[in-house]
Amino acid sequence: MKAIVIQEFVSPAAVTIGNLPDPGVRDGEVLIRVSAAAVNYPDVLVVRGKYQNLPPRPFAPGKDAAGMVVAVGPKVVNFRPGDRVVAQLEYGAFADLVSVKAASCFRIPDAMSFEDAAAMGLVYQTAYFALNERGGFGKGEAVLVTGAAGGVGSAAIQLVRALGGIALAGISGAEHAEAALRLGADAVIDLAAPDLRNSLREQVRNATGGRGADILLDTLGGDVFDAALRAMAWCGRAVVIGFAAGRIPEVKVNYLLVKNITVSGLQWSDYRERQPEKVLAAQQEIFRLYEQGALKPKIAGVLPLARAGEALAKLESGQVSGKYVLTLD
Repeated sequence: MKAIVIQEFVSPAAVTIGNLPDPGVRDGEVLIRVSAAAVNYPDVLVVRGKYQNLPPRPFAPGKDAAGMVVAVGPKVVNFRPGDRVVAQLEYGAFADLVSVKAASCFRIPDAMSFEDAAAMGLVYQTAYFALNERGGFGKGEAVLVTGAAGGVGSAAIQLVRALGGIALAGISGAEHAEAALRLGADAVIDLAAPDLRNSLREQVRNATGGRGADILLDTLGGDVFDAALRAMAWCGRAVVIGFAAGRIPEVKVNYLLVKNITVSGLQWSDYRERQPEKVLAAQQEIFRLYEQGALKPKIAGVLPLARAGEALAKLESGQVSGKYVLTLD
């Protein structure tokens, strides 16, 4: 089968298309002919060999695949050939065919395109679990999302608004500010403002009537996390999602004590392995909100599989607003 093949770990721009053996389908698995695959930031780390879970080489990267079921293994009763599905997996989506556990596969709405389905996988699941499972979101609460122009960030902004919250979009650059407002952000927080330590807190207070952010969803780490923690409301909940800014921050726990702040982390794939029933419920809710028109993935571009390196390089640059999707038809 045609695939992006990683023989040796390389820079994102250097990935190439090649061939891998067609996968088999085992007990409890579903074989999908992939039509669209989303490009996620972890894919950049995977192809560089810097991700925490690396498959044996050669392999195809890619964590979101949408397409048609072509075969099911023994003991699979909830899918059949011809079903339109999306699946989230550790690797393998950048290929013509992929075999996944049935529990990681979800039937998509009839009106949803494969491109939208792929773009609403990992990033929306991550945003949903960060907001609800780890952040304990309640209607009317103010949520500060850092890196709001990225895949997880833009999904989080939409989810906060769809579920009745106040969305504060942490961004850098005027073009990202406009995009965040179009997504439904109630206010834009400028992460490039001078004296970030104080200016971020002042901006959040101005946007929340002096209260601060009830929830912080942080995808950046570094100086942004340090400053954002100071902008939390009393009994605020900070959720660590990633460190796209580079530096892994350290928390001064006395500050948590003073304001009763909770800090937690999210490794979404653990839920996929340990509590798949929660992942299914989250995906069903995401699809329901999509069908209502409350959610719509922001797709930065749709490219053929052969241009995967281009999409990965742009994502690594940090200048992408939204999601890149690869097509395989």
